[in-house]
Amino acid sequence: MVARPAALAFFLALAVSWAACAQPFPSKPIRLIVAFAPGGIADFAARSVSPRLADALGVPVVVENRAGAGGIIGAELVAKSAPDGYTLLVTSISHTINPSVVKTLPFDTQRDFAPVMLIADAPNILVVHPSVPAASLAELIALARARPGELNYASSGIGTSTHLCGELFKTMTGVNLQHVPYKGGGPAVADLLGAQVQLMFATLPTVLEHVRAGKLRAFGVTGSQRFAGAPDIPTIAEGGLAGYEVSGWSGMFAPARTPRAAIDRLAAETARILSDPALKERLLAQGAEAAVKMPDEFAAFVDAEMRKWRKVAQASGMAAN
Repeated sequence: MVARPAALAFFLALAVSWAACAQPFPSKPIRLIVAFAPGGIADFAARSVSPRLADALGVPVVVENRAGAGGIIGAELVAKSAPDGYTLLVTSISHTINPSVVKTLPFDTQRDFAPVMLIADAPNILVVHPSVPAASLAELIALARARPGELNYASSGIGTSTHLCGELFKTMTGVNLQHVPYKGGGPAVADLLGAQVQLMFATLPTVLEHVRAGKLRAFGVTGSQRFAGAPDIPTIAEGGLAGYEVSGWSGMFAPARTPRAAIDRLAAETARILSDPALKERLLAQGAEAAVKMPDEFAAFVDAEMRKWRKVAQASGMAAN
């Protein structure tokens, strides 16, 4: 009996599919979708890791920037990609902020992604203009309480880590600061230097040289530990606001239902790459530290971040629903 063409085509396609499934991971190029424009920490981290990851895996690892909507456009692309480990997302803290401040997302942040690896930890830094009559964090808080609504803090935009740092600060201290959002960190820092605004929770690379030159006064970094690139600057928690912690982190995600074997391989190779001293130094120069959280630990971290920012959004009136 001669097989019909349609049946033959079906079995041929099935055989090809079985052959593909049987191939070890990875067997073709991997796309790293960066949810932001070139130049930020997420992009720098992805481009620092990608060539070494390609060498380790034996396949090309191509970085693609899909910026827009605070990381949502790139995340949507990955969420709707095949869950096979060949399309990955590199994004930032905004991934856990957006669910609380954006009314409708084209994906479910917890359901549609599988956390792979935390890559970099980039704390912000609280800086004030020297004209502000406060010489310490405690004095700044006391000043803000004595002059409610009179102090303005700049940010690089609504919903960014520099914004949410300020909202968390307000929530924890009970002070009334006025938020002044800018279209990027550069214009915000320029107005801070010109005393048009009084303070900012800025990214380290944008202000550290101004702190060193005495043009701005630093009151603490926002991370849980001092930043290795500026160990002389204490944390905000050390300055007296216990429990305050914000990390402008960057991490890698895969689409949900990606095989665990692929996720574990990607995480193991990335962790090994991040242990390289030369790569650590490159990240420090960009205001970030290499950070390693394996899949399960990273998943727990993401869940905790989402709960944290949901509370801040509700307390500040920013909650989308």
